[in-house]
Amino acid sequence: MAMSERRQVLLQYLMPKQAMTAFGGLVASWRGGLATTAIIRWFIARYGVNMSEAADPDLRHYASFNAFFTRALRPGLRPVAAAELVCPVDGAISQFGTIRGGEIFQAKGHSYSAAALLGGDPGLARTFQDGIFATLYLSPRDYHRIHMPCDGRLLRMDHVPGELFSVNPVTARGVPGLFARNERVVCVFDSARGPFALVLVGATIVGSMATVWHGVVNPPRGRQIRRWDYEAGAVSLRQGEEMGRFLLGSTVVLLFPKGPLRFNEAWAPGREVRLGEAMADRPVRTGV
Repeated sequence: MAMSERRQVLLQYLMPKQAMTAFGGLVASWRGGLATTAIIRWFIARYGVNMSEAADPDLRHYASFNAFFTRALRPGLRPVAAAELVCPVDGAISQFGTIRGGEIFQAKGHSYSAAALLGGDPGLARTFQDGIFATLYLSPRDYHRIHMPCDGRLLRMDHVPGELFSVNPVTARGVPGLFARNERVVCVFDSARGPFALVLVGATIVGSMATVWHGVVNPPRGRQIRRWDYEAGAVSLRQGEEMGRFLLGSTVVLLFPKGPLRFNEAWAPGREVRLGEAMADRPVRTGV
């Protein structure tokens, strides 16, 4: 890492991340009228947010920053590809590939265990032994709702308390086990191809994470893992349907069991991706 990046990572360890996140959550939920609109205008200019894609581009209609940040897209803007798995978010690819020896690749010189990511559940982690994973980073300018990569029936949801490091590419290169250290919400689904996990990873200033079936999961922020189990069929979502959202941006990690699926050949670390594009599919068989 360059010296400037090392300094950025060191600062991450020193910052009062919990206090900053609590304050950020208060500001983001504040209904400040013209002041809120001014904050939104600054944010759009600072990060280059494309409001032409929003279902409602009129900034005056967003009562809070959170309402703006979790804005809906125009209907039909992100068609769902004809693929086994589709990308669940707008963002950029951090890493993807095979889960080898129970380890998930984070960045050069860094990996972390699937068991740690899943809240210390080795039994669940074994389900994904030699399976595949994808880590997708949502930048501040992106659309921040998360959708289903395939049809799924919810089995359980865990809120795993943790740190609140930034999850930008610099921090991913410099903080060991970043995604298994940060606060996260682990959603486990069953599907036609077996179970899969969709993990929403929190970060500095991420005030909360929410799902469509539960609402806001955090806060509260305790010290123990909280778990909710769901009866078969209680929550079923179709491919492309919204499943949750970040109130300020972060990262999604997806885990799938070993099988015949292969990632989109166009995918590469750092590449921008869009909700609904093909993520993985079965290899095409060629005739003799």
